[in-house]
Amino acid sequence: MPELLNMILNIDQFLGQWVTQYGEWIYLVLFCIIFGETGLVVLPFLPGDSLLFIAGAFGASGMLNPVLLACLLIVAAILGNTVNYAIGRYLGPRVFTSHYRFLDRSALIKTHAFYEKHGGKTIVMSRFLPIFRTFAPFVAGVGSMNFFRFQLFNISGAILWVGSLVTLGYFFGNVPIIKEHLNTIVLVGIGAAAVPVIFGALWKLFKKKSPAV
Repeated sequence: MPELLNMILNIDQFLGQWVTQYGEWIYLVLFCIIFGETGLVVLPFLPGDSLLFIAGAFGASGMLNPVLLACLLIVAAILGNTVNYAIGRYLGPRVFTSHYRFLDRSALIKTHAFYEKHGGKTIVMSRFLPIFRTFAPFVAGVGSMNFFRFQLFNISGAILWVGSLVTLGYFFGNVPIIKEHLNTIVLVGIGAAAVPVIFGALWKLFKKKSPAV
């Protein structure tokens, strides 16, 4: 766990090492990371947002081809969500009553509540929310969302998520003040994504404990 946290907080250093170490194979490495985070419910902790931003910065510096990078990672995000949806469709509603060791039930239930509130838009919105983006397509599959409707939101969300973060990284990732405070920016991003989830959980707890009037 400490190694994983170190990688998340220093993803720029790790990505630089990977580019040197793997050469052209780095595109496959990044493809697998994005596919894993979006496609496998056991890997919600992978650093998707920060990885896309830093990869965009490496594209601006000439170490990566930004167009090839964005296209490959959009495909990875689409395929990941599709696999996740298929797994959820296969397991069905019993995931809420059965015990699966590989599932974070708390995250699953929160994502389900988010899905119930926002419907199909959840697939797009959750792209920008760590943890939620891993469970949203799974929940859509569990809920038997129409496949073609799911793909409409899936493809739109992948293009917006990957495209926006790679573009932001390309134009701003190498700005000195941003590079110097990248760890802080990553932590703020994680915190900003976590705050609504924590607040929602605390609000539900408060409502549950409040005496009926």
